[in-house]
Amino acid sequence: MNNIVSHGMFGIILSLFAFELGLFLQKKTKLLIMNPLLIAIIIIMTFLQVFHISLEDYQIGGNIISLFLGPATVVLAVPLYQQIANLKRYIIPILIGICSGIITSLISTIVLCVCFQLNKEMIASLLPKSITTPIGIEVSSQLQGIPAITVLAILITGIIGAVLADMIFKVFCIQHPIAKGISLGTSAHAIGTTKALSLGKVEAAMSSLSIGVAGLLTVCIAPYVWQVCLSFI
Repeated sequence: MNNIVSHGMFGIILSLFAFELGLFLQKKTKLLIMNPLLIAIIIIMTFLQVFHISLEDYQIGGNIISLFLGPATVVLAVPLYQQIANLKRYIIPILIGICSGIITSLISTIVLCVCFQLNKEMIASLLPKSITTPIGIEVSSQLQGIPAITVLAILITGIIGAVLADMIFKVFCIQHPIAKGISLGTSAHAIGTTKALSLGKVEAAMSSLSIGVAGLLTVCIAPYVWQVCLSFI
């Protein structure tokens, strides 16, 4: 048994099986909460817990999957290039939308953390929750937060964004594909972009653009917002 779980293929096969099962359940139930990534996480956690398999053994295969995250992110430039005409046409609204999302995320996070009386370290950890994981970890470290909590916050934020996206679009009558893509990429980063891919090419292109722009702007803005925050808490 130890030889099996310590092999790199174990983590890869378990991850693929869990995600495919999540896709199957989503197609069968049609429920928003049945997000494939959320289902996969629950299945993997349960499996490791029940069979007493260490996270380190699972991560041998998980790290192999992580190697493909970089190339997969670069591939998102393809739909963006295909929508270059829309990008040029709506560049000002797109930038305004991304900036508005970043500022709203930072301010709302600080306000809620203060209301719940969280300490400074926790606030710094939660501040970069709406940007992609590699950038979020760096921002958290720069603000003297806890990177592990930041990763968890980013994951939860992305899943919630992907799960609730359809309902929010319907409630607020958001129909324009560019608006959908920008909102998903700015608020729910890469996980939101996987949702945008299922909506259409325009949504996917705008969401992938938002990931990069939102990440870079957050790196520049977050330290100044944090300094202002420290003077009041």
